[in-house]
Amino acid sequence: QVQLVESGGGLVQPGGSLRLSCAASGSIFSIYAMGWYRQAPGKQRELVATITSRGRINYVDSVKGRFTISRDNAKNTVYLQMNSLQPEDTAVYYCNADALPRPTMTRSDYWGQGTQVTVSS
Repeated sequence: QVQLVESGGGLVQPGGSLRLSCAASGSIFSIYAMGWYRQAPGKQRELVATITSRGRINYVDSVKGRFTISRDNAKNTVYLQMNSLQPEDTAVYYCNADALPRPTMTRSDYWGQGTQVTVSS
């Protein structure tokens, strides 16, 4: 009943930029938080950045100063602006939402399908 639609991934050179977008849709009563996770080849999935509906933000140390997470609560959309991309940023990036859906009104975790980000010369 809740779907996440991602866009913005692709192939860029080191030092380049990308902006990821993720819009939540469906029978949503409320969203507590949205965020981005990533999984690189041979690695565990890790948190990249999260933002609550009130604006509280958390980043993994490796992206601080380079990535910026933001949201539009009215559109249930979260963005990740990625600057100064490095090869170690290469991963599948997944959108996440912590939401309260209708009609169950039971807090649940939702995921997008993921979008590939490749940073290479």
